[in-house]
Order: sequence, then C-alpha cells, then structure tokens
Amino acid sequence: MQHLEGVLRPYPWGSRTLLAQLRGEPTPSAQPEAELWFGAHPAAPALVDGQPLNDVIASDPAAALGERVRAEHGDELPFLVKLLAAAAPLSIQAHPSREQAEGGFARENAAGIALTDPRRNYKDPNPKPELIVALTEFKALAGFRPPAATAVLFKAIASPELSRYATMLPTDGEGDLRALFTTLISLPNQARAELVESVAAGAERIAAGSGHPDWMVEAARVFLQLNETYPGDVGVVAALLLNVVTLQPGEAAFLRAGQLHAYLSGLGVEVMANSDNVLRGGLTTKHVDVPELVRVLDFSALDNPRTQTAPLAEGGVEFQLPVDDFAVRTRTLAAGEHLTVDLDGPAVVLCAAGRADSGELELVQGNAAWVPASDGPATLTAGPEGAQLFVATA
Repeated sequence: MQHLEGVLRPYPWGSRTLLAQLRGEPTPSAQPEAELWFGAHPAAPALVDGQPLNDVIASDPAAALGERVRAEHGDELPFLVKLLAAAAPLSIQAHPSREQAEGGFARENAAGIALTDPRRNYKDPNPKPELIVALTEFKALAGFRPPAATAVLFKAIASPELSRYATMLPTDGEGDLRALFTTLISLPNQARAELVESVAAGAERIAAGSGHPDWMVEAARVFLQLNETYPGDVGVVAALLLNVVTLQPGEAAFLRAGQLHAYLSGLGVEVMANSDNVLRGGLTTKHVDVPELVRVLDFSALDNPRTQTAPLAEGGVEFQLPVDDFAVRTRTLAAGEHLTVDLDGPAVVLCAAGRADSGELELVQGNAAWVPASDGPATLTAGPEGAQLFVATA
C-alpha cells in the first residue's frame, strides 16, 4: 500500500471550500477546486512516489493489475476515482458506450483533431459509466423523467409556448423522448429565448410551493436556478425533461452510458470507468456537439437513479452496479477498528473522513492509497476519530 497523490482539476464550477475543508487546508481556496483525480488516466495521472500511476502500471502490469484484471481489461487500470466538489452546475452531459467511444476516438484521430483541441469529443476509446456517492447533500439532474410525470409538470407550468411541444410526449408509456428532446435542443435562439421566458413565469408560480407536490416545486426551482446561471441556454430547456435528485450523505446514484445528467451542487466520491469522454448539451462555455450528443443518448426514462447497496460479511456495504469496469464498497470504522483490503486485483482506497493507519502509511481524509494486486492483504486501522473508507477495484 502506497500513498497516491491526487491531481487537482480547477474547473470554473468547482468549490472554493468543500475540498479545502475536507483536506484541512485554508478556505476559501485561491481558485475553484472541482475534482481531485486518483487514477491512471493519461490526462491527469495520480502520483506514486513522484511517478505517474499509469507509468507505474506500464512498468509491471502483472504486479500492478494481476492476471485476472489483465485478462478482462488489458494492461490499463479500468477505473478512475475522484473527489468531486460542485459549487455551480456542471454541463449537462452524457457519456458514450464502449462501441461509441472506440468509434468516436478512431474518427477524431483519423481527422487529425489533437487531444487538446477544445472541439474534441473523445479523449480515449473507453466508456464512462459512473457512480456518485454523496459526502454532503448532493443535488443532480439524472436521467429522463418518466414522460407521464413530465406531462403533469408541463400542464402545471401552463406556458402556451411549452404546450405546443407537450404533444410530442409519448402517451402510451412505451415511447422514448427522442423527438421532443431533439426538437427542444435544436430550437433557434429567438424561439428558445421566448420559450424559456414563458416557462420561467410558470416555474416561478410553482416554485412558490402552494398546492404543488415537492418534486414539482424542486424541478421549478432548479429550472430557475439554471436560467439565472446560464440565461436562455439550451441546457436550461433540456433540464425540464430530467429527474431532480437530492442525495443525502451515503446515498448514491449510478448513470450508465447514454444517460443525460448534470451535477448541480455538493461534495461526493465519484467512481467511473477510466475515461474522460464527455458529450455536452449545454450549461457550459465548452464545446457543444448536439448531433453527436443525440447520437449517443439513451432516450428511455429512468424511474429511479438511486443505487442500492448490499451488506458485506466483514462489515460495510457494496454498491450494486451493472458494470464490470469497477466495484465500490465503503465502510465506516470506529476508533481502533480494522479494514483489510484483500481483493483479486488492484485497489484505490480513499479516506473520506477521519484517518487510518497501515503501519507504514497514515491515510487521512481527502487522501488515497494505491494497492497493487501483488501486495496481498493490506490492513488499515482507524485512528481515535474513526474513519470512513471507500475501496474501488475492478
């Protein structure tokens, strides 16, 4: 087990307090601190003894990954662990499947688009399913809301401009939202501005809360918040179709390939496949490629984005995930309790609260450790204040 030095990503939507407070550093930070990466992605590999983790793995893949993981995933670490701190909404986005990522990466390489080019959609040939686990209250847009509920919301908004599009909502429970979403996100600027202005008037009435269910009030308030941050943006319109989810600490949401989402606020642990592929649909000043986004989207409704957990015999829980790129478990230790990491493959251990000691390494909150497959069992003992640990593996 070795200390893994994360790489800070200072995106504009990041918080100046959440990550700094977690790591015991002065607040506010000098710049927004959005993500802390603990992985081997070539865009920002974490460091082990000053050496990039991807280089450490490449120097001895058998020792780093183990034979099972190499057989299933090749000679690269298949997952990426992050701390994510949002003080403002992220771009509304989706991520490709493996087939889509491989094709898109090859196309952009053949076209000679540099990896650093802001027009680039595909930074690697990997998919990006992702899990977000809340450390504070965490708010997100996650997947398309079931059309029946969206029809109720549209009716309550009572916007003449919006009602003309409501007829495009599927009514039989079997259709998807492709036609409606594609129409809304492709509106000319003037038509979109008129639609947003009209919807905002209805959303303000709903946001007052009188006589409307809580989920609808929350949807209206998020629409107004997004429109205040990105006035008239195409992503504001798209947000009308998405679930609003508020996770309490310890709760999690999983998003598979093609599911549209945007994180809005809060601090969380994010674990994903080892990818930086993002197709954006608004709420950003970065490159937006609507045709490519529509091509990768899954337009089916997501009834409940929340992820279930299963208890582990040794204590703690494992998140139930429909992917084989990564597995995630978490455990909160009382003072003096032990956690043994004994897995058939590599692991990244992240301390989200308190501190724990392996005898050779002290792991404090906001920091992580690298456990190569060749290490065998590694045991951490919680300090006097206890510890909350996340273990990610393939």
